[in-house]
Amino acid sequence: MIPLSWYLIFAAALFSIGLFAVLARRNAIVILMGIELMLNAVNINLVAFWRYVNPELIAGQVFAVMVFAVAAAEVAVALAIFISIYRRRRSVSADEIDLMKW
Repeated sequence: MIPLSWYLIFAAALFSIGLFAVLARRNAIVILMGIELMLNAVNINLVAFWRYVNPELIAGQVFAVMVFAVAAAEVAVALAIFISIYRRRRSVSADEIDLMKW
């Protein structure tokens, strides 16, 4: 049986990669992918803690499914916004997206 610490280390590494992608990249699509990596790290933690702490209840799985649903909605809205911005500006660079500014 794989120890819980391995799952937590893997999730921390995945979250760190996602955080680096959000903070260091300028492309909005890469930033969105970094957010998705961080959400997947959260899902790994939820399911790992569910499995090792209280496997009789399905609370960990339910929360993971809720995170999947939020992530899918986030991707749909964000991609629609990015397509709209690309049609208007011909770029999805985070530095050039200033549609809300005067």
